[in-house]
Amino acid sequence: MTRQWRSSIALGAMLLAASWAGAAQAQALDCADIATHDFGAADLAVAEATATPVGEDAPVAHCLVRGHVGERIGADGNAYKVSFELRLPADWNGRFVHQFNGGNDGAVVPAMGNLLNADPADSALARGYAVVSSDAGHDGSVHPEAGLAGGAAFGLDPEARSDYGYGAVMKLNPVATNMVEAYYGDEIAFSYGVGGSNGGRHAMVQATRSPEAFDGILAAYPGFNLPRAAIQHAWDIQSFKAVNGDVRTAFTPQDMKLVSNAILGACDSLDGLEDGIIADSPACQSAFDISTLACGTGDTNACLSAEQVEALRRIHAGPTNSAGEALYSNWAWDRGLESGDWRFWKLESPIPPWNNMPLIATMGASSLAMIFSNPPVEVGGDPASLEQFLLDYDFDTDATVTASDATFTESPVEFMTPTDMDNPELAAFRDAGGKMIVFHGNSDPVFSVMDTINWYEKLDANNGGMAEDFVTLYTVPGMGHGSGSPATDKFDAFDALVDWVENGTTPTHLVATATPDNQYVPELIGVTRKLCPYPAIARYTGNDEASHESFTCQ
Repeated sequence: MTRQWRSSIALGAMLLAASWAGAAQAQALDCADIATHDFGAADLAVAEATATPVGEDAPVAHCLVRGHVGERIGADGNAYKVSFELRLPADWNGRFVHQFNGGNDGAVVPAMGNLLNADPADSALARGYAVVSSDAGHDGSVHPEAGLAGGAAFGLDPEARSDYGYGAVMKLNPVATNMVEAYYGDEIAFSYGVGGSNGGRHAMVQATRSPEAFDGILAAYPGFNLPRAAIQHAWDIQSFKAVNGDVRTAFTPQDMKLVSNAILGACDSLDGLEDGIIADSPACQSAFDISTLACGTGDTNACLSAEQVEALRRIHAGPTNSAGEALYSNWAWDRGLESGDWRFWKLESPIPPWNNMPLIATMGASSLAMIFSNPPVEVGGDPASLEQFLLDYDFDTDATVTASDATFTESPVEFMTPTDMDNPELAAFRDAGGKMIVFHGNSDPVFSVMDTINWYEKLDANNGGMAEDFVTLYTVPGMGHGSGSPATDKFDAFDALVDWVENGTTPTHLVATATPDNQYVPELIGVTRKLCPYPAIARYTGNDEASHESFTCQ
């Protein structure tokens, strides 16, 4: 994998740890020198190199570097570059994290090394990692005239699309690692790629395109099949619109709570304990039937209209064309449908400039039009125009995610997804010794956990049933797109990844708890639960309901 890869991981880690202990005193460059140092990259420009003391936005003393690589003028006449931020801690632990960011990118998120569902006060930088972050090759703020579609306007430039998909990481990563090693005067011992959502997609893509660049990859709730997932946005909006003519009021929060309670009633005990967590999600998919909530004659309370039942049935089945061919994936029934996260993405936002439309009808619509259609479709940037684009979407003729032409020579699926997307093996990553942890919420409203499960099952089959030797998948009951759902969704998957990479400790279970401010399952605050490697399920075996030790992975 990295330059310090050892055939004996544990021995190498011990030997190298001693040499890193004095890294702060052995820096080959002063922070200010970075601005003028020749790193051998002709397209590198360093705009700032500042020694930063411990402070509110700095958990440790470090050198903050800002710059860019790959400046160019695009085919659309706009200026592009991969802007980045690199943070080099004074007390370096010899390791490197490439922080992959979410959404449409387009801004340099501070390079703190977010550890996703771990303690939000913690970070890779705080742990001594050098961290780099970028905007993935475009500035999402340069098209204010495009309104809500401005963040997707880069999709009109073919190379900007490719940079967003994979190119920006491949341009920046070797430059950043070279800068790290030149600054400290020592080689990087272990490199990690970490990201959630679109960042999780970046991580999984790099496992196929740069299989030796990262020793460990952490991909959280990954949008690895993002172009196809974006088709679901149109499917959802059309389905919800058919309920009563207004997506935002198609379901009230009380309606979704009713659905959540019904799913719990059918499924909560399947794992051996009624605790508000549906650990046995596979059994739940056959145990729950949305039609049981349909109002009978004269019923108006504690039930759903026929139109509401059909809308939920339809979106959970996933989008198809007129021939019945699946265009994306089915979805899991899970109690997290009641969460504000699910509502914000699918039904209604609290944002007046969006006309309170959900995120799939704003960022989702513009992305589907301008990034994931080939050729791109220019859309108006007001909420009404974006909604109308989704309402008019034709699943036979507009789902062009696999199309290419003379100008846009890569299809959206080609530039956005892993190179072995539909038949995953990860052979080069596996053979280089790489390790990957993927985790995904069963109630994710953006990317279907069922799609991730399907990917993993194919990966396992293509590796003779031994995918667990280098890739572990955790599905998280109740969790939506990140945290903030009825779930025990606070856990440290990064620590487990590091232990696997550096010490050869194969992950078994993760210990999860509810966040201290969880409004959905306050009764689970302070208790612990096991997250088991797929396909195992955490089953209650008795004794202490508050402890993960009372569960076994079966």
